[in-house]
Amino acid sequence: MELTRRDAVAALSALGLGGTLAGCVAPPGSEPVDTDRLRETLVAAAEVVYPSEVSGIEPFVAAFLEGRLADRAHVAGLEEAVAELDGNARVWYDAEFAALSVGDREQVLRNVGADDADEDPSGTASERVRYYVVNDLLLALYASPTGGELVGLENPQGHAGGIGTYQRGPNA
Repeated sequence: MELTRRDAVAALSALGLGGTLAGCVAPPGSEPVDTDRLRETLVAAAEVVYPSEVSGIEPFVAAFLEGRLADRAHVAGLEEAVAELDGNARVWYDAEFAALSVGDREQVLRNVGADDADEDPSGTASERVRYYVVNDLLLALYASPTGGELVGLENPQGHAGGIGTYQRGPNA
């Protein structure tokens, strides 16, 4: 299934962020955000956590990230989570997370405990990676129409269904 930029906009709309996708910049006086690093890391993580039948990951994740950049608190947490992934990848593989093979990236996510940690934006490193990286990517995927189809959600939350959906009834 091909994810598109339109899917990312739909996922952002489900979060109430649909209008922010327009080249967000850091507010005056704030630290600049290394969006390239964030994008590369999130795309690399998505290649691990997204189902294999999903394609179009890079433009989808890039568009979703662009919409998330308006929330400076979220971006700060994401930057910390990415630093945790890169730090672990350097210790185990002597390379940045995004430069690793898919299998090694999966192992790094397991090393930091993101595979079974609870999500908590102010918790441990494992909980922050789970919240800002893994859960954000899964939220983006399954809040999009294409991603929702993967798990049988014909109309993900925030997306209206067609007239056929309403005429079918609950037992169809």
